[in-house]
Amino acid sequence: MPRVHCLEKNRTRRIEGRDMAQNVGIVGLGAMGMGVARSLLRNGLKTYAFDLRKSALDQIAAEGGIVGADLAELGRQCSAVVILVVNAEQTEAVLFGTDGKPGVADTLGPGSVVLACATVAPAYAKSLGQRLRERGLLMLDAPVSGGALKATAGTMTMMTSGPAEAYAACEPVLAAIAGKVYRLGEEHGIGSKVKIINQLLAGVHIAASAEAMALGLREGVDPDALFDVITHSAGNSWMFENRVPHILKGDYTPLSAVDIFVKDLGLVLDTARASKFPLPLSATAHQMFMQASTGGHGGEDDSAVIKIFPGITLPAGKG
Repeated sequence: MPRVHCLEKNRTRRIEGRDMAQNVGIVGLGAMGMGVARSLLRNGLKTYAFDLRKSALDQIAAEGGIVGADLAELGRQCSAVVILVVNAEQTEAVLFGTDGKPGVADTLGPGSVVLACATVAPAYAKSLGQRLRERGLLMLDAPVSGGALKATAGTMTMMTSGPAEAYAACEPVLAAIAGKVYRLGEEHGIGSKVKIINQLLAGVHIAASAEAMALGLREGVDPDALFDVITHSAGNSWMFENRVPHILKGDYTPLSAVDIFVKDLGLVLDTARASKFPLPLSATAHQMFMQASTGGHGGEDDSAVIKIFPGITLPAGKG
C-alpha cells in the first residue's frame, strides 16, 4: 500500500521565501471559489478570476482580483489555474471551450498546472489528466472539502493525486488555499475516488439527520432540545451539527444544494456499480435526495431533504 503524504499548513506562518510572481487563475466564484480567490489575494498572489455572473466578478475585482475578459485571456495570463465548478461538464467547458470559443487549456503555456477541484467520476479525472498531459500541461486531481468558511480562511482539505512536478509547480497556491493537502498518489483519479467516498458519508449523514429530525418533530419533541441533546451525545455527526440549524431556522438558502448530492451520490453508485459492489445506504440516501429534487427542492440547501417527509413542520414560532 502506498504511503499517504499530508502537507499541513503551519497557520502561524505566511507564505514567505517563495516565488510570489506566479499568476493564478480561479474559475468559478461560488461559495467556495470566492473563498479560494480571497485566500489567494490575502497571500499576495496575483489572482485572475472568471465566472459567468457579473456580480461575483465585480465583487472580487473590488477586493483586488483581476477579472479575465474570457477564459482564453485568463489562460494566457496564468501559470496555474484552479477550477472550482460543479461537475465534469463544466470542467470540460472551462478547459476546452464551447461554441467554437477557446478554453483555458488552449492558451495555457507549457508546464502550467491545472487544479481540477470539481467532484467528478474517477475515470473522468484520469482521462482528463492524460488529455492535458498530451498538451504539455500538468494537472492535479484535487477535489476539496471544508465549505465556504474554510475556503475563505485558506484551510480547506484537498484530496489530491498527480505527478510530483505538478505539486512543485503550484506549491504557493496549495499553501495559500489549503490547511491540509493529502498527496494520495501519482495517478489521476485517486483523489476523486477518495472524494466520492467522503461524499458517500456526507450524503448519508445529511439524509439520516433529516430522518431523525423528522421523527422527532412527528413525535412532538422540542426540536431545539433534540438538537442540543444529539450534539452532546453519541448520535452526533459533523453534518448533523452543521445542517440541522438550517432546518431549525427554516432557512434553506443553498450552501450546498440538494441537486449536488443527487449528482455526487450518483457518482458514488456509478463507481460501485462498475465493480458490482453493493451500497445499500448510499442508494437509499440517493433516492431521498432524488425525491426532494423531484418535489421542487433541488436548488435548495441539501438539508431540505427533510421536506420529503409528509406533514413535517416546525412548531409555531420556529423556522
